[in-house]
Amino acid sequence: MTAINMGRKKKGIKIDGWINVNKSIGVTSTQAVGKIRYALKAQKVGHGGTLDPLASGVLPIALGEATKTVNFIQDAIKTYNFTVTWGQQRTTDDAEGDVLYSSDERPKHDEIEAILSRFIGDVQQTPPQFSAVKIDGERAYDIARDGEHVDIKSREVYIEDLFIVNEDDSHSRSASTRLRHDETKFRCVCGKGTYIRSLARDMGEILGCYGYISNLERSQVGPMELESAISLDIFDEMIDNPDLERDLSSIVLPLQTALDDIPVLALKDKEAVLVKNGNGISLLSKPDLARLEAIGVPWKSDYITTALATYDDMALAMVEIDGAKIQPVRVFNL
Repeated sequence: MTAINMGRKKKGIKIDGWINVNKSIGVTSTQAVGKIRYALKAQKVGHGGTLDPLASGVLPIALGEATKTVNFIQDAIKTYNFTVTWGQQRTTDDAEGDVLYSSDERPKHDEIEAILSRFIGDVQQTPPQFSAVKIDGERAYDIARDGEHVDIKSREVYIEDLFIVNEDDSHSRSASTRLRHDETKFRCVCGKGTYIRSLARDMGEILGCYGYISNLERSQVGPMELESAISLDIFDEMIDNPDLERDLSSIVLPLQTALDDIPVLALKDKEAVLVKNGNGISLLSKPDLARLEAIGVPWKSDYITTALATYDDMALAMVEIDGAKIQPVRVFNL
């Protein structure tokens, strides 16, 4: 199963897997990637979804062959805890921007509760002026930094849940107070491409008081949770003590971590050799077809299913299953 690579040897150490990082405020996602690459001397490093410098929390970092699974993390459901400060709208829709509009109005708890249903489900949302959205090949934030207004089209995003968090009970959907406050804490469970800054801006506009994000924490990205995330300080220690031996198994998660919600098909010896070399296979016998049924992929279905093919419990390739035919689409070089 071991392939011989006759090409030019890549610089750095080959490390494959995921790191669940707890990014601190003030650090950019790019800086986090650079620090980890330098500390581990890894050949290839990337992240599974940008987190704003003023935001903290889960930043999934992909190493080596795990970069081939980044799209699965990017598409995963995410959870954010955030605070909206009422009374101002800012250029960046967070605390970093300049004030555009101000209001003396402050919303009551009941008034906020009454509008939350508007933001649940498939909703139209316009990204912030300072965002990574591309406009004619240029990032929106680059245009906005030049003082120009960016014409950004709205797009559909998915929000699974949105509710007010009571400070006395972080899981409560109701607050005991009905008074007006300058700030309100929320939790949002949402899909790819949702801007929490836009959510704060839009709620403030509907409530007639304006609003911006004053605190933002990403507490979960798919299977990666904040409780098990590691600090970037660990990598600072590695840089400061390069000769100190480290057990990477306690830091680097398996490549399969990003694929926890898709079917897994264990291949036999000959099947694995073919798939490893990029060739498709067909399952013809009843026992083999039963293997598809056992992983929840009915082979008589008209749908094409994406699955993870493994051999000896090791990730081998991402495959597409079309009936009884299995075609590799991304082969892992582990």
